[in-house]
Amino acid sequence: MIMILSRSFIAVGMAVVVAGGATWAGAEVTTDGAAPDSASRVEAYLDGIRQEPGRLREFVSGLPKGVDLHTHLSGAVSTDFLLRSAERDGLCVDTTSFTASAPPCGAGQRPARDAVTDTHFADEIVRAWSMRGFTPGSESGHDHFFATFGKFGAATSHKGEMLAAFASQAAAQHEFALEVMLSRRSGAVQELARRVGPDTDLARLRERLLADGAMAGIVKAARADADADIAQMRAVLRCGRTNADPGCGLPLRFLLQVTRTAAPEVVFAQMLLGFELAEADRRYVGVNLVAPEDDPVALRDYRAHMRMLDHLRGLYSEAHITLHAGELVPGLAPAADLRFHIRDAVETGHAERIGHGADIGGEDDADGLLAEMAREHVLVEIALTSNCQILQVCGDRHPFMAYRRAGVPVALVTDDAGIEHTDMTDEYIRAIRDYRLRYTELRTLARTALDHGFLQGRSLWRAPDDHTPAPECADSRLGGTAPAPACRALLRASAKARAEWKQEAAFAAFEDRYDG
Repeated sequence: MIMILSRSFIAVGMAVVVAGGATWAGAEVTTDGAAPDSASRVEAYLDGIRQEPGRLREFVSGLPKGVDLHTHLSGAVSTDFLLRSAERDGLCVDTTSFTASAPPCGAGQRPARDAVTDTHFADEIVRAWSMRGFTPGSESGHDHFFATFGKFGAATSHKGEMLAAFASQAAAQHEFALEVMLSRRSGAVQELARRVGPDTDLARLRERLLADGAMAGIVKAARADADADIAQMRAVLRCGRTNADPGCGLPLRFLLQVTRTAAPEVVFAQMLLGFELAEADRRYVGVNLVAPEDDPVALRDYRAHMRMLDHLRGLYSEAHITLHAGELVPGLAPAADLRFHIRDAVETGHAERIGHGADIGGEDDADGLLAEMAREHVLVEIALTSNCQILQVCGDRHPFMAYRRAGVPVALVTDDAGIEHTDMTDEYIRAIRDYRLRYTELRTLARTALDHGFLQGRSLWRAPDDHTPAPECADSRLGGTAPAPACRALLRASAKARAEWKQEAAFAAFEDRYDG
């Protein structure tokens, strides 16, 4: 059982004394005992527009939002984008399931290009490929959501163009980095794992997967894929030109998806590829397990997957680990599986971040686990819209506030913005509406997201989840144009600190709008 504290602790009791005489204000530390006047004015403005949807959206649209830490490339782009890709590639669409496939079109199929002139057909495709207009009935939100990937999968071959759309949208949302999950060379990895065969001895299995240079070849190919995709992305965004899209300025990092429903040797081989890539190429920063957590194979092999990650963590130093865990509710999986998934992800799988974590209340010793996550700075990627649509975990049923009360770092994320018809602005508005967050709390969410991102380098902040500047920048105006020499050196050396510095400049400009 999670210990529930009064909401006034977060929403009203904003001044808590911490070490050194500073105050804690929604997890932001100031040295003068009070929030800056500019932030106070923004707080007052936000309080005045909470019940005005148009003005609230305008306010949140301009708010700096850090980085979306949990987004799948295939689900991030709009369904309209995917439909245009299907039309251009001459794909066929089944008129019953609305699954796209390569031509020629057979019986029961129509060319995707028919959607250009047949708006009803286009609407049917978009509804099948997304959550738009979905109402639970014979099909649950969970089942409809996960079925979409198989329906539009044939339209996701242009990854560079998808990255361009993703980057442009992120810049428009006032984000300062890109971190995206995608798959690489899945067929080649599966074929290698099939040749090697299963082996419960993980050390021996790794040696066999690396033995003949096949994995090295897959690593080389995946790096070439990144080169090609980024080149196409930059071309679409007009990077390097005077009319370049703002998305060109966002640093991009990849997380390799590992399909948790595959055979154990395939899962391990995919993990191994992710760890090898992170050692070889700084654009690849880690791994994440994907596919439904409640799938029978995923449930059966869950602890085996955590042991695989534990084994690889001991051999590689570069790859980060963020894991979908706790994307479950009673009835979706056996009750026993709601008692340990998040804990095992943290303690055995070495997860630095948890995606979803919606069933934290069902974990054994939930309060102890929350305390551990707070102590170890394990962030939870909070997908409010996704959890509401897929799991029907909404509003007060969501553990967002329980995590915050326990001191666990959290960040708002979209999950699959295109499928769910959401964006970061919508996620922040939902958090404001459902939990009455204050401006300083919104600012903390954005700072926390960048701080827990996997961009290389030191943070601008002196310690995790302590938004006090690092000593080198303590005497510099955050986001200013003239940082002290030591601060400038930190910014030159750290991609993460540079992104955080840019966000601080954006916060200063945002707050200046409400000055007077």
